[in-house]
Amino acid sequence: MKLDNKKILILGGSGFIGNAIYKELCNYFDTYATYCHAASTYADNKQFIHYNLEEDDIVELLEELRPQIIISSLRGNFAAQVIAHEHILEYVTRMNCRIYFISSANVFDAYSKYPSYEMDKTLSESIFGRLKIRIENMMLRLPKEKMVILRVPMVFGNSSPRVREMKKAIINNEPVEVFPNLILNVTNDDKVTQQIHYLINRNKTGIYHLGSNDLTHHEDFIKEILERVGNFNPILKRVYTTNEDRYLAVLPKTNKLPKNLQFTYQDIIDHHVLN
Repeated sequence: MKLDNKKILILGGSGFIGNAIYKELCNYFDTYATYCHAASTYADNKQFIHYNLEEDDIVELLEELRPQIIISSLRGNFAAQVIAHEHILEYVTRMNCRIYFISSANVFDAYSKYPSYEMDKTLSESIFGRLKIRIENMMLRLPKEKMVILRVPMVFGNSSPRVREMKKAIINNEPVEVFPNLILNVTNDDKVTQQIHYLINRNKTGIYHLGSNDLTHHEDFIKEILERVGNFNPILKRVYTTNEDRYLAVLPKTNKLPKNLQFTYQDIIDHHVLN
């Protein structure tokens, strides 16, 4: 399925990842995005459309806009997300359209002994992970050329909620939570959006793991980021969910991206300037 003159709709365009994707794509494609709460920020932007997951009909929006590409970065009520995606996938099935779904490493959070790869079976102990699995399974019923599943690990970035919380904790002299036994890979908003841009340009489909190609302990990673803040002595609160190392990492094996789009966790650390 070839998609030319791509019109893109980003669902959840006012969220951290959704908005980063919008900024990456808007100069190259006819890009639209939805917002829910941040009305004052987006009301005058003709490319942003108000959409309330729990109240509005997604099909109405899709029929009016007729996007060739839908990027789903929706957050909110889990039951409403499932219903919205059922309707989105019905639309994708009958139209010349493809869906990119932002999923999560949490689809594997029941497997703690090793990192996970694209074709591994999903299994989750968390409500969030099970939601993502449910939507992934719906996606997998589509023809392969119509769907892309993007599994991301923990996402950082200077304006990310995680980093903002860390800054706030340091300023207020409050503890920053670290998980000493958690082994993970990571990414940031810049890396994820560049990778998605590439996948759209090249009409790629299937399942992709969009994280660093190496692993680190959560505590070591956070400590190194905090060192960039300056001469503070941040208080660390070590949280032990298990006595053994556990993995929450999505590594690429089957669908590897080009070398210039691969990166290490150190690249993510070096990218942070915490003012």
